[in-house]
Amino acid sequence: MPRIALVTCRPGPEVSVDRDLPVLVRALREAGAEADAVYWDDESVDWGGHDLAVIRSTWDYSWRAAEFLAWAERCAKATRLANPAHVVRWNADKRYLGDLAEAGVPVVPTRYFAPGETPDLPPDHEYVVKPTSGAGARFAARYAPDEHDTAVRQLARMHAEGFTAMLQPYVKSIDVSGERALQFYGGRLLHASRKGAVLSPGTPYDERKVAHPGLEPWTPTPAELAVAERALAAVPEAGELLYARVDLVDGEDGQPRVMELELVEPNLFLSLHTASVPRVVEAILGAAASG
Repeated sequence: MPRIALVTCRPGPEVSVDRDLPVLVRALREAGAEADAVYWDDESVDWGGHDLAVIRSTWDYSWRAAEFLAWAERCAKATRLANPAHVVRWNADKRYLGDLAEAGVPVVPTRYFAPGETPDLPPDHEYVVKPTSGAGARFAARYAPDEHDTAVRQLARMHAEGFTAMLQPYVKSIDVSGERALQFYGGRLLHASRKGAVLSPGTPYDERKVAHPGLEPWTPTPAELAVAERALAAVPEAGELLYARVDLVDGEDGQPRVMELELVEPNLFLSLHTASVPRVVEAILGAAASG
């Protein structure tokens, strides 16, 4: 009987509820596994007592990044970790978008500003400021050119807390065609979803946002699949991935571009795609057996 840890985080005011977690625990147990939901920072856990640890909803990791990455390294030495620790480390910092761009993957244009660096804010178009380590639109905001002073205050706050900021043009197509999330599990497309715009004009960066507004099932186009597969192929040692989510938007040319590549703790949206549960269980059991 494989023993599997589904890794999550402790409940808190800034942490969303993982509705997929009890569904997966139950389905894995029904399939014959010994499965439990485990907090990543629970020091009493014997990770070596598991055949596989699957990172599922460690949604507090972005503001505890150093601690979380150290845990991932320790866990990976004790058991098989999915996704692998080196992938987690690479993907936990959104400067990976630069790596994807260098590999020829179409991405949303992005600039980065570390603490101590003074950003040159766009004077003629809307833009987005967010941290390179972030989740659920935390510390993310959309600005018009005349909101320079507010954006500077956000950047100062982020830099004071040690965050590197990233700046992107606001992709206007999101207001029309939304953002598409293509989920992969076990190396195959699992399902896809579409959601509306997360960042509304004037919403403060430190206000909690609805991370997945208007979520609905989506059938990806051939162009979307092609870009998603190119992005995954550019991941270091991509063959080791158990799961991935590729978030896409349309660029000014109408072609899909990568907004984010989620390889750490992507929401699977199984409540929207209930038919995908058996495939996820099959892939997890396969990973546990191959470890």
